[in-house]
Amino acid sequence: MSVVKINVLTVPEAMREELERRFADRAGLVENAEGFEGFELLRPVGGTDRYFVYTRWRSEEDFQRWAESRAFAEGHAQATAERGEGHGHGHGHGHGGTAATGAELWAFEVVERVTPKE
Repeated sequence: MSVVKINVLTVPEAMREELERRFADRAGLVENAEGFEGFELLRPVGGTDRYFVYTRWRSEEDFQRWAESRAFAEGHAQATAERGEGHGHGHGHGHGGTAATGAELWAFEVVERVTPKE
């Protein structure tokens, strides 16, 4: 059964473009992780300032292994140093200061999935 991790980032409007650029610059860091099934960066519409960083994993163990990996550390090193925090709070940071003003990690198990018929 897949697991989903959603990092909910509060991003001021003035920092949206910067946040999106930073994620684009990090492309390739997670795609080869064992058990990785998908990633989406969801831009808010309709009056909210919260981005969703959606990842899907084969298992909780696969996610944890990635979260403890060198690739994860490299992608989050700047943010961790800036905020003095551990894993899970680094998204949206990097050179030039903080893009997100808040973050929380949500976790789910996929209990049903529907895909288009071919």
